[in-house]
Amino acid sequence: MLAKSKQIIGLCSVILLVSACGGGVEDHLVENPERSGEYVYESELKGKEATVFGDGGLDLFNLGKSKGQGGGGSGIAVNSYLWRASLDTVSFMPLSSADPFGGVIITDWYSPPESPNERYKMSVYILGRQLRADGIRVSVFRQQSRTGNNWQSGTVSKDTAVNLENQILTRARQLRLVASKSK
Repeated sequence: MLAKSKQIIGLCSVILLVSACGGGVEDHLVENPERSGEYVYESELKGKEATVFGDGGLDLFNLGKSKGQGGGGSGIAVNSYLWRASLDTVSFMPLSSADPFGGVIITDWYSPPESPNERYKMSVYILGRQLRADGIRVSVFRQQSRTGNNWQSGTVSKDTAVNLENQILTRARQLRLVASKSK
């Protein structure tokens, strides 16, 4: 029984070790030529799946689906125009993180020059592939300096987030219009 447990642990260790190796295969995100505004991995466009064991790979437990069985590409699930418009709109603030796969942009704290005792932070959530008003959500946070470096949370008008969402939507529509004219 103990020997069997050691064998299982050893096998799991080998699998983890092998799967951790990159194998030198790089797979970059590119815009899908078939669907405007969607990004996919280059390997998906070539009809190959990037796997640890090369083309075709080792498919344990039949987790991968072939294209004929209804499996599709696993491109990011956000609209590229909304993504670019969001980055443009919040570009005056320092970015803390930007996740194109999950569609989340988080800024760092920013103090406007005209009011150094206030600072703002934003989170932008892109919720889908469609360029629609309900495809974007913005959260705005505000803090005020009380004494020295002691910051206290303040309230932000709900209109502020709505206005930012509208700015992002307007910019996304502009980007889409420019892209459609250049085709």
